[in-house]
Amino acid sequence: MIRRFGLFGLGWLLILVGAFLAHVIQTTGGTKVTDVRFPGPKGVVMSGLLYMPAGVDAAHPAPAVLVSHGYINTREMQSPFAIELSRRGFVVLAMDMTGHGYSTGNVGANGFGGPAALAYLQTLPGVDRANIGLEGHSLGGAPVYMAALSQPQGYKSTVLEGSSPGLLGPKVPVNTQLPRNLALVFGQFDEFAGLMWKSPKGSDVAKSQGIQALFGTDKPVVEGQVYGDLTAGTARVFYNPPVTHPWEHFSKAGVGRAVDWFQNTLSGAGTPRDPSDQIWIWKEVGTLTAFIGFVVLMLGTFQILSQPLVTRFLAMEEPEGGRPGLSRWLGLGITAALPAVTFFPFMKLGGLFVPMQQFPQYIHNQLVVWALLNAGLALVLSWIMRTKISKRPQAWLRVSVMAAVTVAVGYLSLVMADRIFKVDFRFWVLGLKPLDQAHFAIFLAYLVPWIVYFWVTLRALTAALPPRSAGALTQYAYAIFAMAGGFVALLLVQYGYLFETGMLLTPTEPLNVIVAIQFVPLMTALAILTVFTYRRTRTHIAAALICALVVSWYISGGTAIHWSKDFPMAIPGAAKAKP
Repeated sequence: MIRRFGLFGLGWLLILVGAFLAHVIQTTGGTKVTDVRFPGPKGVVMSGLLYMPAGVDAAHPAPAVLVSHGYINTREMQSPFAIELSRRGFVVLAMDMTGHGYSTGNVGANGFGGPAALAYLQTLPGVDRANIGLEGHSLGGAPVYMAALSQPQGYKSTVLEGSSPGLLGPKVPVNTQLPRNLALVFGQFDEFAGLMWKSPKGSDVAKSQGIQALFGTDKPVVEGQVYGDLTAGTARVFYNPPVTHPWEHFSKAGVGRAVDWFQNTLSGAGTPRDPSDQIWIWKEVGTLTAFIGFVVLMLGTFQILSQPLVTRFLAMEEPEGGRPGLSRWLGLGITAALPAVTFFPFMKLGGLFVPMQQFPQYIHNQLVVWALLNAGLALVLSWIMRTKISKRPQAWLRVSVMAAVTVAVGYLSLVMADRIFKVDFRFWVLGLKPLDQAHFAIFLAYLVPWIVYFWVTLRALTAALPPRSAGALTQYAYAIFAMAGGFVALLLVQYGYLFETGMLLTPTEPLNVIVAIQFVPLMTALAILTVFTYRRTRTHIAAALICALVVSWYISGGTAIHWSKDFPMAIPGAAKAKP
């Protein structure tokens, strides 16, 4: 009984414990977290998570902060700021920018949603309209600036993390008047220093003309020194912690500077605390635990479904491609290297796949092109290496149904965590969200090319796996190295060079370098699922479908929408900046 249902039960336990921990942390002190929708111009529906501290109401108003995530992220990405501010007595609205998460429209529509979010925040009972702050990370600076332009006196202070005026959006004035009372946090190792401030290194941005104009000086800005006048709304302060771009909103330094600035510029917070007193990381530990539980749950589900057939499957002859040999290890090295080596050039080619109604996500289009071209290379490699693929009957219909049910059970667990605890499965840049109707349609459209990719590549990978006699650990290690090893090497080289020199090895590819970070944990999880299902069925079919379903779901739910019938299409400046 334990052998058959153990993984299934363990998966549910991890999900329950992780989701509960995340819920407890984000509701510390009696804070209530609510999923909200509110209208924007031209029929756009905006989405957000509202953090309301205990005891705050119309009779007892509190200061409030609007926080915005960056490009190809969602409202949950700003939970470190939301948690730390709400536990200090601030009302917090974590918005989904237009074209992101559950907000409709596309990227850039209606001022990125910033003006509508600020207007909505001002209407909430319990919000002190004289003490409202704005915070944005990366592209999140765009809705912040547009909100500030829409209501020059409608807020009191601002924090920008890894951002700059007019980033990827309409040009805005660069002066000491906009935005009001600004704290700028920009990492010494920020990958976007060149794009945002025309400075090759994040550690040198204080010398850039853009920051000097923003601070009203003709000399390098001094870190920690307050410029301007808080009363007049022209105060400015700059912080340059030793962090990277995606680390700015996921570090004690980045979160602490924001908390400190809002505690000093917005009055009326009920429970001020030292900025270093931070607990948000435990919410991330919880959602990571739940994500691991999600993977374990799928393993357990497939184990239960396949158990009646295991004896039959294992009785089948092992494919000849699994025999030991030099070609397998040579193939492993090439298989691991190719996806990483081709990542930048194939993503660039993917830019030719312009977003359209059926395929509206720019980054997703690029990734699909990368995937399909790598599938073609996998076919060529299999032919060159003479990899022998088994042609015996593989009960594909039954295995496909098992794969679909496996992912469906995993999806159900996420929906339950969202409904009961108001959390998703995530850690840092990795995040898995339930799909609304619009994103489900997008998921279905992209599912077909992902099935093609995984069908081809996993067919070759499973044929080259070491035989069962080599042991399960050897097979798992082989698959993990093949699917994630190249990206580990790519990131080690890029970030080793960045921490040594202050610049990426490929400084014109900051966005894609950051996108590549997600491949390591995601592909590792998929490699485990691949070997687990292959060992039980002797076929790649289940793995191909499970991987395609998860990846299409993952990217569709967390990637920005660029095409909309009601708004002009927006291509991100970070992408356009690539040569």
